[in-house]
Amino acid sequence: MSFSRFYHIQKTLLQHGLEQLIPPTLLPWWAKLARHSFFWLRNQYPEKSTGERLRLALQSLGPVWVKFGQMLSTRRDLFAPEIADELAKLQDQVAPFPGEAAKQLIEQALELGDIAELFADFDLTPLASASIAQVHTAKLRQDDGSLADVVIKVIRPDIRQLIDADLQLMSDIAGVVARFVPDARRLRPQEVVAEYRKTIIDELDLQREAANAMQLRRNFLDSDSLYIPFVYADHSRPNVMVMERIYGIPVSDIDALNAQNTNLELLAQRGVEVFFTQVFRDSFFHADMHPGNIFVSYEHPENPKYIGIDCGIVGTLNREDKRYLAENFVAFFNRDYRKVAQLHVDSGWVPIETSIEEFESAIRTVCEPIFEKPLAEISFGQVLLNLFNTARRFNMQVQPQLVLLQKTLLYIEGLGRQLYPQLDLWKTAKPFLEQWLKQQMGPAAMWKQLKENLPFLAEKLPEMPGLLHSYLQQQPKQQQQMLQQLMLMQQKQLEQGQSMKLYILAASLILSAAVLFTAGWVISAATLVVLAVGLLIKAI
Repeated sequence: MSFSRFYHIQKTLLQHGLEQLIPPTLLPWWAKLARHSFFWLRNQYPEKSTGERLRLALQSLGPVWVKFGQMLSTRRDLFAPEIADELAKLQDQVAPFPGEAAKQLIEQALELGDIAELFADFDLTPLASASIAQVHTAKLRQDDGSLADVVIKVIRPDIRQLIDADLQLMSDIAGVVARFVPDARRLRPQEVVAEYRKTIIDELDLQREAANAMQLRRNFLDSDSLYIPFVYADHSRPNVMVMERIYGIPVSDIDALNAQNTNLELLAQRGVEVFFTQVFRDSFFHADMHPGNIFVSYEHPENPKYIGIDCGIVGTLNREDKRYLAENFVAFFNRDYRKVAQLHVDSGWVPIETSIEEFESAIRTVCEPIFEKPLAEISFGQVLLNLFNTARRFNMQVQPQLVLLQKTLLYIEGLGRQLYPQLDLWKTAKPFLEQWLKQQMGPAAMWKQLKENLPFLAEKLPEMPGLLHSYLQQQPKQQQQMLQQLMLMQQKQLEQGQSMKLYILAASLILSAAVLFTAGWVISAATLVVLAVGLLIKAI
């Protein structure tokens, strides 16, 4: 299965002429030989542009590859406009499956004889089609007789088999790379693939996505920055989800945003704030924030609000990683490269024997050029590449739990670059992180922790007088027992010391007896032996 899928992938890439994306001067001789050996696989779309061929190839390979293209579509600093524009179509313009098939899946999942029993005006033509699912509009019949505008998300049929094949292939390749490429071991490719497997499998469960959406909605309830639509949990199943229909402008439609005089600078700043709020305040962040999943409300363009959908992929951070990450960000912003280096050692991201001075110097070399520049002049992709090259020198390992966070940060950069290229990321993020660290380590944090433990304290408080009395009664007894044990240990040590002295003396007497016996002093030798035996008996 893996080999056949591998061949299919290579066949697809070659038939779309994607090897042309790599300049011939950068190809090693064996790669050129391998390409010529597949002489029967020629470019079948020479009339199409490079960007269109890349999009069609990724689209034909399935959801794993489509999602890769979605992430690349946000990095317009890395690609020519023709390629970025084509990749952007992967966000919500993937070829749909038939509406009748979607209708049947909905009826089966919700146990309906006919979809009209629950939904009015069901549209067989999908509103949007993505890599794993597609969305249809309808009106939900509510208990009070009213109709609610909703969208119904349906998982593509038989998509799990294709995903499993790609994941198995990725796992096999990761194993080979980890075994035979020394530098790749630091990246822990097998763990990264395992983390990605969990992420994309979770996305196939729409009930999990519904729960994620409800959690995010609760976190940003009454927020001026982000709105998450309402989910009708009673009508959601593993392959079907019913959600409030939203009306907004795609965040990538800059012309439409300008047409209604949207405050793009504030919108870009709020994008950064939403990201850091999700990560550091909630430890629960939307990890699939590509432009196809983000809209801007029509209401109040002077005070714009994001609308987020497709919450299938979320990320979490534990308390320690979150604190180290925040301190790293603040240290970066303050250009305190020594602290950055020390935090990497303290967190275990680099070996404890790493030279702090050398690591500090390497980080400074990579990061200093990016400061005091607008986002348009900064490429985090290039920065991450340089940091990886630095990491190779210091045996730094990629943390699998941070992979989603890194991807999300790249999404945010891409959105900010489109909305307001002059955005000062440092100025926007630094105050938030400093305030967060102050809340985590100051008196407010102590008070918060105390309040969280109040139920436990209230439960144990009535028992405290009895426990204290019992402790005071037992304390003298425990002290006496400990004193007796200490005296016994001291006595045993003394006895062991005396026995050792007797053993040494007995051994000396036996050696003396041997010398006397050799010299002919038999009686004297016998006397010494008797004395030695007596000493041994006493020592025992």
